[in-house]
Amino acid sequence: MKHYDFTPDDRMFPVVGLLHSMVTYNYHRLKLLVDGLTQVEIDYKGPHEELNSIAQLLRHLAVVDLHWVYRLQAKDVPQEYRNRFGPMYDNEGKLPMVKDVPLEKLLEEYDEIQEMFRQICLKLTDNDLNTVVPYGNGQTAAIRWGIWHIADHSRHHYADIVRLKKMIRK
Repeated sequence: MKHYDFTPDDRMFPVVGLLHSMVTYNYHRLKLLVDGLTQVEIDYKGPHEELNSIAQLLRHLAVVDLHWVYRLQAKDVPQEYRNRFGPMYDNEGKLPMVKDVPLEKLLEEYDEIQEMFRQICLKLTDNDLNTVVPYGNGQTAAIRWGIWHIADHSRHHYADIVRLKKMIRK
């Protein structure tokens, strides 16, 4: 029988480590979900081409996490990363098109961002979790909420990917 739990990094403060382990757990689940998918499968946009593809969702998750890496430091995302990964949304408020990008490349980029996130969490204390940082459009968020949000956002799009995989395999 499988035992489910989170495995905090013992180099992190207890609560930071727990929150980070939630993000890590969800990221590993996501990678298992997409493992072995073909280019056709990750570029599939639904029967009427109206949905976000798995490739778009993976890039979106990586870009959002990248933004959080910098938000947690109360910094703007450097232009070099904006150029490399693109925006969170296009001019119409939709996920930017991602097509013909190999799964391995998408995951390699996402791994890089997850490592950046881990490095930030290694520097945070549990007291830092109360710190309020900018969260777009003049809003703010506690660092604790931001880390939880990264995990929650991943789970949300995990469900979208499960749905796409079922459509593909019908």
